[in-house]
Amino acid sequence: MRTALILLAAAGLLATTACTDSKRARNDATWTDRPADIVCWSYGTETFKGRSTGKVEYDEGRISFVDAASHRYTTIDGECRVVYEPRGA
Repeated sequence: MRTALILLAAAGLLATTACTDSKRARNDATWTDRPADIVCWSYGTETFKGRSTGKVEYDEGRISFVDAASHRYTTIDGECRVVYEPRGA
């Protein structure tokens, strides 16, 4: 029983550290918390055009953000152009 608890605790520890501090720091340094205009394409066809309410996160070819029009968390796979508002705007 004790071995099972130790293994369960070790598995929990591994699961909670899956997203490393260095990856979080890289994302914070790379992506700002300002709103951005976003346009995405798939095979040359525009699939999304909209605006984020703030930070846009990028992870392995996928972007995630809160859509300003629907106020829903949105994730898009594909080629996207993200243009942030200039500071002070």
